[in-house]
Amino acid sequence: MLTIVCDSPGVLSAQQRTKPVRGDGEVLLRVKRVGVCGTDLHIFSGKQPYLEYPRVMGHELSGLVEEAAEDSGLKAGDAVYVMPYLSCGKCVACRNGKTNCCVKIQVLGVHRDGAMTEYLSLPRQFVHKAEGVTLDQAAMVEFLAIGAHAVRRAEVQSGQRVLVVGAGPIGMAAMIFAQLRGAVVTALDTRQDRLDFCLHKIGVSSAVTLGEDDVVRLAKLSDGEFFDVVFDATGNAQAMERGFQFICHGGKYVLISIVRDTISFSDPEFHKREATLLASRNATQEDFATVLQAMRAGQVPDQALNTHRLALANLPTEFESLLNPALGVVKAVVEC
Repeated sequence: MLTIVCDSPGVLSAQQRTKPVRGDGEVLLRVKRVGVCGTDLHIFSGKQPYLEYPRVMGHELSGLVEEAAEDSGLKAGDAVYVMPYLSCGKCVACRNGKTNCCVKIQVLGVHRDGAMTEYLSLPRQFVHKAEGVTLDQAAMVEFLAIGAHAVRRAEVQSGQRVLVVGAGPIGMAAMIFAQLRGAVVTALDTRQDRLDFCLHKIGVSSAVTLGEDDVVRLAKLSDGEFFDVVFDATGNAQAMERGFQFICHGGKYVLISIVRDTISFSDPEFHKREATLLASRNATQEDFATVLQAMRAGQVPDQALNTHRLALANLPTEFESLLNPALGVVKAVVEC
């Protein structure tokens, strides 16, 4: 089977590997679609801190069941999506229903080889029927679920002012699901093309370009009170630290981003606001269900988000182009 391997930063190769044999309790999948995530771009660029090369990338996927046990509830030909966070089911986090932060988590395409291949055999509990959605949509559920999870963590309420810093796909996902809860959403980013996309395709209330007057503009948009909930989706330590100043008194700050760094903030400023600081990691089945429900209801602009398509065989020559800001890539989907 054709498999695309990231041998080292900047180097992808096409290899022929042996088709996997379905193990006990597993489902053999024929991969059909793979979403390209910021994590994949970081792996390719050598900026992913929790990875060893070589690695088969890809954790946003949909496919068709090739082979499953008779008692699995799945049969050959079923369209499915995959929860790519392979959790142990036994640790303190899993016992408390927080499989997204399992102590022994193995994320496809990061900690173990992922979906940029033609076949995968995975434990049954991570394979779910993609009912009422297309294969394209099913491959986009995962990144949207990360945004939905962050919004759920923040308990966003109707009428609240929400600021999302970082208008990449994850930030856009947070915008979408905050709006579905009735929040008034502002986007902050360095790229005007991304902000225009958020305004015209996602429908955010306002968009502010990072710059000398951004604090003044954000203050004006919030009547000088700033924001009930601030989400950081930048992956930039300096931006994460700066975001503390945008929380209103009594507000919440949610870090979707992760960096291998120490984040610091002014305790007096944080304390006087009685602010709440939250981490948001991955997503749970509840969040996947939220996304699927919204997709079926036509509440997610998935066709607009899917700006680019590539063929699996062409990744070694075409993948690098996805890093070019001039192409306006939001979400690329690989066809297998």
